[in-house]
Amino acid sequence: MKRILVVTILLALLSGCSGNWGWYVVDPTTPTGAANLRFLVSGAYNTILMSVTAICISVVVGLFIALPGLSRKRSWRSINRVYVEVVRSVPILVLLLWVYYGLPQLSGLTLNVFWAGVLALALSDSAFQAEIFRAGIQSIGKGQYEAAQSISLNYRDTMRYVILPQAIRRILPALGNQLVYMLKMSSLVSVIGMQELTRKANELVVSEYRPLEIYTILVLEYLVLILIVSAGVRWLERHMNSEEA
Repeated sequence: MKRILVVTILLALLSGCSGNWGWYVVDPTTPTGAANLRFLVSGAYNTILMSVTAICISVVVGLFIALPGLSRKRSWRSINRVYVEVVRSVPILVLLLWVYYGLPQLSGLTLNVFWAGVLALALSDSAFQAEIFRAGIQSIGKGQYEAAQSISLNYRDTMRYVILPQAIRRILPALGNQLVYMLKMSSLVSVIGMQELTRKANELVVSEYRPLEIYTILVLEYLVLILIVSAGVRWLERHMNSEEA
């Protein structure tokens, strides 16, 4: 009953506001609407490229940060804990602004908006990836290590051929969640001028003055992207599980 009441109220509110809607700005049957839609969708390439590049870097960095956390030496574990706690404590927007405006002054390197966004997203996500890898590797039983030692595998080969393949199967859903998170957080790069989905929508709102309609299309764009990624991760998970069976 409560759900029916909520839906009724929402429908009443939407119907009352329908007179103020201007869907003509994104109507694909009109030249202006079609041009606006092409303008909005054109930002998808940068969003996808930036997110995929950042997630690839963060996975590699996260793995290398996770390995010291598994060491028996306290000094190595301290490196892992300090990195994870420091990076994880910095808001991603603050890190993005620091990388774009502050890092060039410290290092003398000039970063364009794309690589500044990739670097900030990758650094922020690498701390979470490190914890995901650490948990996944620790979930593998000691018998696997003993079996690798029995056939004279060194530490690197044990990780490469025995531990990591099993760990990746277990952490794949978490890695997929991080890719979804990366796609959403890439919208923050619009504040430094990256021409991705959110920046394109903001620019169109300034020219058309129809925020409701344009941001609704933006929501749908992110929804489609994330649904595709989620479906791909589920397919990959089923494929890897079938190979293991």
